[in-house]
Amino acid sequence: MRSGGAGGTRIPRDRDRAIRVSVHKAHGDLRQPRFSAPMGGKCVLVPLAACAFAVIVFPLLFFFFPSSGEQVANGVARPEQRLFWPALAAVSLVLAAQNRHRFAKLTWPPHIVCLIALLGLAGASVLWAFRPESSFVRFVQELMIVTCVVVPAMLAPRTADLMRGLFLCFGLALLLNVAFALYGTKDMSDTGFKLVDIGCPGYFAGKNYLGECAAIGFLLSLHEISYRRWRRVLGVIGAVTATYLVFASNSKTAFGLALVCPWLAGLMLITRRLTGISLAIVLLTIPLSYDVLTSVSHYGLGLLAYKLYGDATFSGRTVIWEFVQQEIARRPLLGWGYESFWLVPGSPASEAGGWVAGMPNGHNGYYDITLDLGHVGLGFLLVFIFTTVHGIGRVADRDLRRAWGVLSLALYVMAQNFLERLWMHGFEFEWLVFLVLAADIARYWQPLPLRRAAHRTRSSRPGSPRPSPGLQSPPLHGRLS
Repeated sequence: MRSGGAGGTRIPRDRDRAIRVSVHKAHGDLRQPRFSAPMGGKCVLVPLAACAFAVIVFPLLFFFFPSSGEQVANGVARPEQRLFWPALAAVSLVLAAQNRHRFAKLTWPPHIVCLIALLGLAGASVLWAFRPESSFVRFVQELMIVTCVVVPAMLAPRTADLMRGLFLCFGLALLLNVAFALYGTKDMSDTGFKLVDIGCPGYFAGKNYLGECAAIGFLLSLHEISYRRWRRVLGVIGAVTATYLVFASNSKTAFGLALVCPWLAGLMLITRRLTGISLAIVLLTIPLSYDVLTSVSHYGLGLLAYKLYGDATFSGRTVIWEFVQQEIARRPLLGWGYESFWLVPGSPASEAGGWVAGMPNGHNGYYDITLDLGHVGLGFLLVFIFTTVHGIGRVADRDLRRAWGVLSLALYVMAQNFLERLWMHGFEFEWLVFLVLAADIARYWQPLPLRRAAHRTRSSRPGSPRPSPGLQSPPLHGRLS
């Protein structure tokens, strides 16, 4: 390393290292956290273990040792989930205690505060729940699940790459499901005349679960493809495997969302870059534009679904939604209590009659949250969603590639909730993925220092910016490392 130009004196290697360390101390840590570095720390393993349990372990146990119809109808928890979540929650609390100094210094961004407020409302709803005992048990489980994911993820080292961990977790799930698909598992539907094969479920309870798992694996694979060398190779393998499983499961909605969400995420990030407005505002323009379009042209999702799939009812979901809207009107403000409507003894759903009475949920995350916690709960949920999307802007300021991957996954989960109940619904793996994303976004919440932001656009690669020229140490010509 040379100082002062071509004729400068050579600095000894040990002294060069000492100078670089002193400059780091003088200017602060000028490098971005390298989130593409290998995963590290016990804290990372806890949220990934939660995801692995939801997407691999529990479905496999249910496949080989299914619950009885009566247990499913009453929402009885299985022994493995009664043991796993308390144990993992205890591990999370131990890690928080061991890292209490770091925990005390954590910055709690708005979307995490909104998540805590939503959990608090769910816990308070036990007081007015239709079945307080069922509501309390399910709330305690949900509290443990959120704790297992959010707290350890926020305490994880800054070198930890949660997105890569999610990719490896879902990649393993996809590979296992390939074996089940080749073996020939089928999801049969009774049409009233005969049983019809509607798709391959893999080791999941239904074909839609496999389609959703494959869609998330596909989006994670696209993120991996954006990197170089062996990460790109694994990403290509994951994308090909996910595509095969999406078609094997015959999950048309999952396939469509997996294609649309990356493009929409890219468009939103470009809009933010050009206009400087928050991603949350950009997201808000989508439903507003849809409302204007439907009011002017009467062209809605029902008509679109009919033209694409020949079914305007979304596989009968509109019938369920009509009943759910009637029940929401009976308790509009605070709802029936968290998880106290479906799959409880004497459930009000029995008033629906027919096949709707046997539904496990309303097949719409937004309707079900309103059913559980009223319009107050829906408001809390929407604020949590929009503040989370706003936080992705902080990620984009430091790593645009990562922000694209996070936003693609977040949009997928948000869109999938229009057809399935995922928000705060036990340990649905899409809900766990969104929690991991929210915790990962929280790690970017610290504002960029001025010297880092000023030179961000001149950085040779994302995630490793240099200080601006006016703030560099004059004698040093080599890049700080």
